[in-house]
Amino acid sequence: NKDWRTIESQDQGSRIDNVLLKISESIIGGKPKKAIPQLFSRKTYSSVNAISISDRVSRVLAVKANSNLSYDEIAKKLGVTNVYAAQLLMGQAKLTPQTAQKLKDTLPEISDDDIDSMQKDFPMRSFDEEILKEPNVYRTYEAITHNGEAIKAIINEQCGDGIMSAIDFYMDVGTTTGKNGEKRVVISFNGKFLPFIEQTAEDNGAPSPRE
Repeated sequence: NKDWRTIESQDQGSRIDNVLLKISESIIGGKPKKAIPQLFSRKTYSSVNAISISDRVSRVLAVKANSNLSYDEIAKKLGVTNVYAAQLLMGQAKLTPQTAQKLKDTLPEISDDDIDSMQKDFPMRSFDEEILKEPNVYRTYEAITHNGEAIKAIINEQCGDGIMSAIDFYMDVGTTTGKNGEKRVVISFNGKFLPFIEQTAEDNGAPSPRE
């Protein structure tokens, strides 16, 4: 006599495992016994249909793979950064109406239902902590954290007391060639500076909780 919510949750988890297993097979070939945990998030939320979003992402990425287009090429056609193009396909950014038709023209095999979902369903912008075990991701994280104090000091020196926005924000990934002919990775962050404000009572438009 298990609670129906427990049964439903277990069933949803099982179906997500099956979806991720199929994606694993398509990426690495063969038939792995289980999905690669580092690559996929299994977090579910009551406000998001995780199964339908996972299904959509797998379909859209399959279309991208069949198109033989790179993220750079897709981004150029959409007029966005290559990171944002990847975020759109992976369900981590919301597709706008003005970009929807461009995406349909670029990847015509994406169904109208999936294009509609990409516009209507709000992303749950989160990540599975397992992804930090993936070396490429971890080294990027390490580069930010190890240089974080220096980055903060320079931002404060050049802009004042505040932070870089990750919402009014652009990110682009590219490569360059080093002096010894080696390929090097270049990651560009471009975020609006947001200064901390002085919280003066005169400028506080909200009613006082003491009244």
